[in-house]
Order: sequence, then C-alpha cells, then structure tokens
Amino acid sequence: MDVKIEASWKEALKSEFEQSYFQQLTDFVRSEYQSQTIYPPAKQIFNAFDRSPFEDVKVVILGQDPYHGPGQANGLCFSVNDGVQHPPSLQNIFKEIKGDLDIDIPKSGNLERWADQGVLLLNATLTVRAHQAGSHQKKGWEEFTDAVIRTLAEEREGLVFILWGSFAQKKGGMIDSKKHLILKSPHPSPLSAHRGFFGKKHFSQTNAYLESKGEAPITW
Repeated sequence: MDVKIEASWKEALKSEFEQSYFQQLTDFVRSEYQSQTIYPPAKQIFNAFDRSPFEDVKVVILGQDPYHGPGQANGLCFSVNDGVQHPPSLQNIFKEIKGDLDIDIPKSGNLERWADQGVLLLNATLTVRAHQAGSHQKKGWEEFTDAVIRTLAEEREGLVFILWGSFAQKKGGMIDSKKHLILKSPHPSPLSAHRGFFGKKHFSQTNAYLESKGEAPITW
C-alpha cells in the first residue's frame, strides 16, 4: 500500500506496509480521524520519520503515547508545538540537560531541532484520541514501531538508544548492546524522575559516543 512517509523509511519498512496488521491499522486510524478528534494532525503522524531519514538516524529516544491535549502533539515523542507550555516530563528533560551540559532551558518545547539532527523521537503508538490516553494502543502501532526499532538495530551500527522507563526498556529489549550504545534510566515523569533520571548524563554520554564514532554531536 502507498504510505506517505519519507522515501528511505518507505524502502526500509516496505515489508511492514504489506502486512495484514498494517492494513487493519490503517483502516482503524482513517476511521478514527473521520469520526473523532485525533492527535497529532494526520499530516504529522510520521513526522519523526520525515525529519530523520533512515540513514541519518544517530539517536533513538522512545516514548509511549502522543500527548492528548489540544495543540500539543506534533508527531515527535516528548515534543510540543511552539508556544505550548512544557509538559512535566519535558520540563524534567530540559532540567537534566541543564545539569548535564549547562544549556539553558529553551522557551520552545518543539524538538524538531533535535529530529533534524538525526534524533528519532519515536512514540510506540503514533496516534491517540483527544483526552483519552492510550486509546490507540493495541491496534497495531506497537507492532509497527517494534519493526522500526528492529530494522534500525539490525541494519545500522553505532546508534544510541535512550530508553527511559520500564516500558521503553522492554520495547528496546531486542537491541544488541555490542553494536549500539543503550542508555537506561527511570522515566522523566514527575512520578519517577526522582528515582534516578536526574544525574544520569545521557546527553553528554550520547555526544561522547557519537564523537568516538566520528559523528557530529547533537546540539541539545
């Protein structure tokens, strides 16, 4: 089927797009957009892929669900649109960057600037109903995003996978730590960040690893 996604990802994931589960997922998502308020906007479902082509990916950060409030979700995990108040997890991410790299907390929570440098900001589920967290889970998105992680882990080398929280760590269980750097910590949510998210210095560790591989560091 013809999926409107960046060309290199279309090639890398072409076998997934032919699977019956993906056809069922597409039918479900299309009907939801027609009958409900769904986030992110339809044209931004694959924003993470469109901004980070397959061969350009250096870092993968795994999230779970898009934000389900008006104007927040833009297809990148943890990211919100310009002018939108920083959600609590994103506030804590910026606090950790400040503590790790002494970079001031930005006014905008729009992480497109990371995505454009090769940071794949991947939610496990790419769509959600307004005000209904988890409403599009177990519809096929998880199978698709597992395939994304598996394809990157198998076909690329020297990537950084940042896995915050038990959900992301379980989802990233197939990644070979001999081929890639895997960074783990509790989730940045206020419910868990105090258990060890702060002080892990994942951002400086990522850059040190990339530089050791001859890659440009990320401007966080």
